[in-house]
Amino acid sequence: METRLGVVGIVIENMDAVPAVNKILSAHKDIIVGRMGIPYRERQVSVISLIVDGSTDAIGSLTGQLGALPGVSVKSALTKK
Repeated sequence: METRLGVVGIVIENMDAVPAVNKILSAHKDIIVGRMGIPYRERQVSVISLIVDGSTDAIGSLTGQLGALPGVSVKSALTKK
């Protein structure tokens, strides 16, 4: 199956969603190449950036599950091939 390389940006405004976010990320660990998380305490948000390498279905599953959480915003950019 063809894979895509990309970046996923996650902004968490609802800190109660953090455990669910981490559970979803752990379930998709096989497509996560790198992760950087920054807790921005002054604004009471957390920002996570991921480098992913996986099928469009797997990346879509990850972003879809994250985006369904209340107070969590997700955007992704993937290579064409």
